[in-house]
Amino acid sequence: MLSSPHDSRRQTGAGSLLDGPGAALEVHVPEPLREAAADAWRRHARTLCDALGWTDAPLTVRPFPRGLSLALGSPVDLLYTATEVNEAAWARARAEVEGNDLPDLGETVERLTREAAEEADPPLKALLAAAEARGMPVVWDDDAVTVGLGSRGKTFAPDALPDPDAFDWDAVGPIPTALVTGTNGKSTTVRMLAGMARAAGHTVGFSTTDAVTVGDEVVDRGDFSGPLGARAVMRDERVTLAVCESARGGLLRRGVPVPLVTAAALTNVAADHLGDYGVETVPALADAKLVVAKALGPGGVLVAPTDEPEATAAVRRQADALAARGVAIRWTALDPTDAVAGPLAASVVDGAISLQTDGGWRPLCRVEEIPAALGGAARHVVRNALTASALGEALGLRDDAIAAGLRAFRSDETDNPGRANQFDVDGARVVIDYAHNAHGLSALADLATTWDARRRLVLFGSAGDRSDADLAAMCDVLARLQADRYVLVEIPGYLRGREAGAVPALLERLLRERGVPSDAFVQRADPASGTAFALDWAEAGDLVILLALTQRDEVLQLVKDAGG
Repeated sequence: MLSSPHDSRRQTGAGSLLDGPGAALEVHVPEPLREAAADAWRRHARTLCDALGWTDAPLTVRPFPRGLSLALGSPVDLLYTATEVNEAAWARARAEVEGNDLPDLGETVERLTREAAEEADPPLKALLAAAEARGMPVVWDDDAVTVGLGSRGKTFAPDALPDPDAFDWDAVGPIPTALVTGTNGKSTTVRMLAGMARAAGHTVGFSTTDAVTVGDEVVDRGDFSGPLGARAVMRDERVTLAVCESARGGLLRRGVPVPLVTAAALTNVAADHLGDYGVETVPALADAKLVVAKALGPGGVLVAPTDEPEATAAVRRQADALAARGVAIRWTALDPTDAVAGPLAASVVDGAISLQTDGGWRPLCRVEEIPAALGGAARHVVRNALTASALGEALGLRDDAIAAGLRAFRSDETDNPGRANQFDVDGARVVIDYAHNAHGLSALADLATTWDARRRLVLFGSAGDRSDADLAAMCDVLARLQADRYVLVEIPGYLRGREAGAVPALLERLLRERGVPSDAFVQRADPASGTAFALDWAEAGDLVILLALTQRDEVLQLVKDAGG
């Protein structure tokens, strides 16, 4: 009748359900039983928390279309115990609603008390409390505790924490730090801002879906758009300014990765990854992404667009709460007259990326001077430039450094890998892009309409955990490209519950339903073999778009080899 817990997890920082540490889970509950189940969980969670001495622990219930998200706060050093408390409270609530015998309360409290005693870490709790009282950012996990950030931070082993009363607090401190979230444009904005900070003389640490980078060194490659990447950046003592991509998954699993940051940005919000962690609607997704604003302390700056409807609406819903915390909102828009949500901080004025100052505009650089904007045709890159410029100002960068970063930023495999990277292969234009949702594909499709082509080929595949509705929305955009060939590929290692070949077959069916003729399709086993076919097919004057979500290095090498 009622489900077992899904995604039971620790929350180490402020998140969508709690403003501090604790535990969260999701349960599936039929709508007629939802109110009774929520009430029962609250009562049993309060009983267990009180028994452990957590008398002021906050409790949160958030309904979603299939059930409930349940969260409870806890002491920061007892997060594993908190997950056990949450699960035990749900077990008792479930038994009550289903009319079954409840687990023995005395045995449950005894077990939880024992687990709390084993987990308790008084030195960690004391150090974090002392840092919070001083407004000092701390980044911590099971492996290390870092007081302060980057070049102003000190890192300690968990079993060798300093005595807060004897610690030299003047020797540590914050550095300019920004978090960037959104459905698309996160990595581009992070990289663009990093270039601005380099131009200002900073040793920049930044993390994206591709790597952790400090200065000119790639410290590690892989998807570091979550807490792991942020911690790696913040613990590097070379870093004088930090910019971290903060994807939805990490924010929902663990909360904000870094407290008390200088600035944060929400680029846009569109349907993507719905169904995870109780987030099943686009407005709920927007609120989940806007959790980054909880990382801002008093005087922090949130950069957001007025011309991206879901993102704009989410920020406006939270405007009063942000103002109460001393957070300033800096709005951006392509059109300087689009100030419906509030006065603009950045816009395109007379063809130039410009920042607002004392009621007027000061130009930074013309749009056509930004190589990645492709003369303004890449409107999504122009949007990213506005966000990065507003963030740069919030981080204290000079106008000339912001402009220099924009003028140097290219859409190539060095500055912005996988974002409309273009190559000439014997007269054919070959474009490598990692667009993987309808919103990102639409931006690329708009750009593709500006390119002349004798024939067109699109290579595409998708992970198996994308819903049929997500795939249909992507096929709406793919069909707009009116390609002569659609090379549909499997994504190795990403079947995620579907049978081999099921995703390419479904994509073909959906595209046929949208008017693509049956002779336009080719299926290949993976992006690399699909790329080999595409390059063999291409002739001078053709446009080849490779939406390679995996095997990126192999695809890039094939294209480079073919182009000589």
